[in-house]
This record gives sequence, structure tokens and C-alpha cells, in this order.
Amino acid sequence: MISESFFFGAFIALILFILILDLGVFSKKNHSIKFGEALAWTAVWISFALGFYVLLDNKAEMVHGIETVEQLHAKVAQYKHPIALTGDFQHDLELYRNNLSLEYITGYLIEYALSIDNIFVMIVIFSAFGVREKYYKRILFWGVLGALIMRFLFIFLGASLLARFHWVMYVFGGILLFTGFKMLIAKDEEEEIDPSKHPVVRFFSSFLRVYPRFVGGNFFIKRNRYVYVTPLFIALMVVEFTDVIFAFDSVPAIFSVTKDPYIVFFSNIFAIMGLRSLFFLLTNIMHLFHYLKYGLGVLMLFIGVKMMFHEMMLELGFETRHSLYTILGILLTSIVASLLFPKAKSESVQA
Repeated sequence: MISESFFFGAFIALILFILILDLGVFSKKNHSIKFGEALAWTAVWISFALGFYVLLDNKAEMVHGIETVEQLHAKVAQYKHPIALTGDFQHDLELYRNNLSLEYITGYLIEYALSIDNIFVMIVIFSAFGVREKYYKRILFWGVLGALIMRFLFIFLGASLLARFHWVMYVFGGILLFTGFKMLIAKDEEEEIDPSKHPVVRFFSSFLRVYPRFVGGNFFIKRNRYVYVTPLFIALMVVEFTDVIFAFDSVPAIFSVTKDPYIVFFSNIFAIMGLRSLFFLLTNIMHLFHYLKYGLGVLMLFIGVKMMFHEMMLELGFETRHSLYTILGILLTSIVASLLFPKAKSESVQA
């Protein structure tokens, strides 16, 4: 049986290999991503995520290197998986595989859904900074790489805090409730960003030489023996900053489903890796799902309540699969409602 560290290291190596392959082979030339290409890559990333679900459903014990019934029971107790253990190793292992795979796919669905709200903001950022469409993919690639590092730190720090201080659950739950209410009552109007007043722009402008205009797809440029950062680099930093802000919502949301930081990390990474293709896929059809933002608000409220009343819901028999069904129901309802009751044309033009 492979060890926990080996499995995690192999996962990181696979992700890095895919990113290097993407950068060196598939992204050699800057170009605008069309709907068909975005759809194909979205299907590829979803297939990767579903493939990992199948792996967990059949070999979940590899994640933590479980070989004995004692190790299995210890992990179930450590991460408080809602499993009724019997002492029969094979039976308990099947329960563990089923639960861990459900926790993973539920976390993945939450992160992927919340990424849609992140896409709204990225569209505004690119527009505000005047980034040309053919450079979107370049910014999103490095944005994803930065997000992987930040999510790793955030998730395992969060898991450490949850293991030591149970009251952190209520803090996370409160954040999610606040965000959910905010999304529900926010006016449905176009968000604006003033680059000159953004705190990230001010910070980097204070310490770095900023070149006054874009120079192709370059983040840095050398002029008169000095190295300058370009507006494209500043736009990338704003995207990274925005992802950190979103992590304060999405990561706690997945902790409401599982306390296992490895499962939180795996679900986060697969969702983030598919964010770029999802961005290009939804850019031109986002207006069709005008109720989705409200659905995400209800989703955040549900997750916040689940986090704050986790123990009570477990006692009532609320299992991981029930969370999955509820989340799917919320998202499908908002999507179907958007299609059944589309915006009036005049309203769409104003939006």
C-alpha cells in the first residue's frame, strides 16, 4: 500500500505535469478562445474530476495509506466522517470509499458552482484594465498556478485550526451566512472597478516601476537598464488578490461537507483547474442564467447553516448524500428558473 505522503506527492506531480504541458504545448500562442474550444476543454476537466471520483469510490484507502481496520477507524474518527462502523474491515472499507467519494464530488460541485461568481468579477477586471481577449488565457494560467499555492496554504491552515479550535466552525459558518445574505440582497447591476483606485494597483505602484502601456503578452519589460512591470502583470495580481478573497468563502464551504483537508484540497484543485475553460464557456452565455447568482446565495446560506448546526444535522441523519442532493437541487432550480423566466430584452440590454 502506498503512503499518504506518496499519494499526495503523486497528485501534485500530476497537476504540475498537466500545467507544464498546457503552458509548453497547448498555450504556445496567445489566441482568443472560442466557444467550441472552451466546451471541449471544459469536458476534459470535468472528465478528470469524475475520473478521480471513480478512483476514490474504488480505492479511497490510498489517500491515507489505510491497510488495517484500526487505521480505518482512526481516520474516520479523526475527520469525523458520518459512517456507522461495524468492525468488519471490508464492509467498513466500502462505506468509507462511498462516503469519501461523495464528500469529494460534493466539495467539487460547491467549488465549481462558486467559481461562477468569481468569473463575473474576472470579466469586470479584464474590462477595467483593457486586457485584450487573446491574453485572457495567459493571465488565467498564471492565476490558476498562484491559486493552487494559496489554496494549499489556506486549506491546511484551516484544517489545523478546525482540529484545535471547534469554535472556528461557527466563524466559518457566520462568514458563509453573511456572504449568502449579501448575494441575495445585492442589486442586480453591473459591477465596476477603477484600476487607479484599486488597493492592489496602489500597492505595486508604490514599490515597482509600472510601464504605462501593454507590451504584447509580457508581464515584465526592460527599458533603459530598468525592469518594469506591465499593466498585464498588475491585472494578474488583481486576479490573484480576488481569488484569495473568494477562498475565504469557498474553502470554508467545503469544510462543511468534509473535515479531511486532503479531500478539500483535491476538490478545490480540480475545480480551479477547470476554471479557465469554464470562464471562456460562460462568458458569452452568462446572461442566460440571471437567477444563478441568487441560487449561489441560497447555496451559501444552506452551507452556512449546515456548518453551524453540523452536529445536530448528523443526529437527525443528514448524511453527505443529502448535502449533494440539496446542492444539486438549488443549482438546477436556479438554472431552470432562468431558462423558464428569461429577462425581458430591455432589461438585458440595461444589464
